[in-house]
Amino acid sequence: MNITIIALGKLKEKYLRDAVDEYAKRISAYGKLDIVELNPVRLSDNPSQTEINNALTKEAEDIKKKIPNNSYVFALCIEGKEKSSEQFAKAIDTAVLNGKSSLVFIIGSSFGMSDEIKSLADFKLSFSPMTFPHQLMRVMLLEQIYRAFQINTNGKYHK
Repeated sequence: MNITIIALGKLKEKYLRDAVDEYAKRISAYGKLDIVELNPVRLSDNPSQTEINNALTKEAEDIKKKIPNNSYVFALCIEGKEKSSEQFAKAIDTAVLNGKSSLVFIIGSSFGMSDEIKSLADFKLSFSPMTFPHQLMRVMLLEQIYRAFQINTNGKYHK
């Protein structure tokens, strides 16, 4: 299984990079993990909605180039559906059973992601109605991916 996380922005804090490294190591037992960091489009201090939309369109072009063929795509967005850890594990298992060779998770920029990316996603996922920092979201996502693989293989991590 190939797992790709496409994220706008780089991790700045060492403690977050350390957490990502730890979960990446754990996930490597289940498949190849590739974390693709894309540069978000720089916006003015007080961007107009047009400027934001143009930035999201440009970011969408960059994101689409990084999605491997035969992928099941999860877009992380506020209007997505919330799932329990068990339901998330089932969604991953179902994607694999349906012949998808790659799982892709997309974390947009601070202004979200374009409707185009959301519409091409197989599943729109929300972790919560709360807003989380994008950098922390990457760690949370990796933890849930690891947990999902543990659930699907009857591992001891999930309680």
